[in-house]
Amino acid sequence: MDLSLSTRPEGDKTVVEVGGEIDVYTAPRLREQLVDLVAEGKYHLVVDMEKVDFLDSTGLGVLVGGLKRVRAHDGSLRLVCTQERILKIFRITGLTKVFPIHDSVEDALAATD
Repeated sequence: MDLSLSTRPEGDKTVVEVGGEIDVYTAPRLREQLVDLVAEGKYHLVVDMEKVDFLDSTGLGVLVGGLKRVRAHDGSLRLVCTQERILKIFRITGLTKVFPIHDSVEDALAATD
């Protein structure tokens, strides 16, 4: 399985739509995308994971790295995910306390820090 990535601006935030598998092979592409967005001055990101089929520890590391990058600029990184198998990974690792996780892109865009 491959990784699909697309971004779009939504006001002062940027939505990163991710699909497919985020694993040791594909996570570098997501990391590069997040690094590029921060380098472009986009510090408020919403990562839409509704089309993600698989997420491993490498992918989690990339998301944590992205969060650290945006927070260094007083930014935010919010996740959109309703898939139970993906949410379970965040609960088991305790990352539900680190990432704001929303049910929809609209909710994530409306949330403030």
